[in-house]
Amino acid sequence: MSQIIDTPPTPAERVDCHTAQFEIAWPQPRTAVVAAHGELDAANVAGFVEYAMLHAPDTDRVVIDLSGLTFFATAGFTALHTLNVECVAEEIHWALVASPAVDRLLRICDPDSTLPICDDVAAALTAVHNDPPRLLQLVPETS
Repeated sequence: MSQIIDTPPTPAERVDCHTAQFEIAWPQPRTAVVAAHGELDAANVAGFVEYAMLHAPDTDRVVIDLSGLTFFATAGFTALHTLNVECVAEEIHWALVASPAVDRLLRICDPDSTLPICDDVAAALTAVHNDPPRLLQLVPETS
């Protein structure tokens, strides 16, 4: 469970989705921490993206806390890319906290560390309040 949740979440704040549980906390106004616990794979990544963006109209900053994941499939990287695109479109500052399972995959799929990864939720909250949003950019092919 995320360190910032002081009270048990209400049923609307926690969702079970196959082998994962998703929850949201609001540590500051217009700032959400969306956490996933368990396993994120092809069966539940679309549900995770949908859950993470559910409150986009009420949010300026989002921390995606994946520190509770024990398994992170390659479909998860696609989900992070989708979250990045949606956050940029909605002008939402975001940052990511990775578990060892997530970190292993990101070393392969994101070797240049283009995703906004932080060590913990506190660092991610600081980053989303201080840093401008980051956008993954396509590099044009040279002729």
